[in-house]
Amino acid sequence: MLFWHENVDPENFPLKVMIERDKLIDASRDNRPVKIKVYYPVGDDLKNLPVIIWSHGLGGSVDGASFLSRFIASYGYVIIHVQHLGTDSSLWEGKPGHPWDIIREMEIERSASLNRFYDVPFVLDQLPEWLAAHPKIQQIVDTHNIGMSGHSFGALTTQVMGGMTFPDEKGKLCRLRDKRFKAGILYSPGPMDHFGSGNPQDIYGSIDMPMLHMTGTDDSSPVEDWDYMKRLDVYKNINQAEQHLLVIKDGDHMVFSGSRGKLGENPHREKHENIIKIVALAYWEATLKEDKDAQDWLFNNGFSTWLGDEGTFE
Repeated sequence: MLFWHENVDPENFPLKVMIERDKLIDASRDNRPVKIKVYYPVGDDLKNLPVIIWSHGLGGSVDGASFLSRFIASYGYVIIHVQHLGTDSSLWEGKPGHPWDIIREMEIERSASLNRFYDVPFVLDQLPEWLAAHPKIQQIVDTHNIGMSGHSFGALTTQVMGGMTFPDEKGKLCRLRDKRFKAGILYSPGPMDHFGSGNPQDIYGSIDMPMLHMTGTDDSSPVEDWDYMKRLDVYKNINQAEQHLLVIKDGDHMVFSGSRGKLGENPHREKHENIIKIVALAYWEATLKEDKDAQDWLFNNGFSTWLGDEGTFE
């Protein structure tokens, strides 16, 4: 058997997936709007499905990474994409020029980063009430079994939910660990450069959530001057919880979000997306569903054997 279950295939979507969009309002933060996009499967006898939060990268929106969330949801998960006003597509929409060029010229205020972080626990706090108004989804989810994930700035947001130390607007170091999250996936981990100089261990050493880190050998920063090796600082400096690292050969920054930005065509895109889908599904099956077969396949060389020379996994 190629994977841990015979029905697993990167091109197979076993359950039909539906989408629900909404906008939550945080009255405690000047009626801040927080858009959400929910992917959920439909089928007979679905129940106790894990919930996964997805946080987009700088300049992104709830519509990113649809290739990944639709796939994961089809295997029995509810995926909630969260849009972070101030670090989202509103930075460039309606303005002349390419989004990356516009963003490079901007200085993102610390308050915008902090609000992004606060969006996540806010959505979790609102989830019971929101689900009560959406009974079809309410009856299939387990809100006590939640994973956190995100791309780039969304990966940094995931690191914060996992316990990373970061400075507030006054430079005071703080943590925002949300214990409701059981595990996380970082798609292009966010290095400490976002918070200035310091000892990596002081920043990442406080993370105590199991996580899967994904990057690629071409995963350089689209707005800053460093390569993928800088992203490995996150993985190397966490020792309070089990961490795993996938480095995809020739994988670039935008392959994790399903869009290209200003990057040229990627001849490996389909292959890389399939790798991302399979390892992400295996990780969620192993951690959120505690599937013994998925654990054995992922952590005992099954995935590494399937991956071959297309990357490294540790």
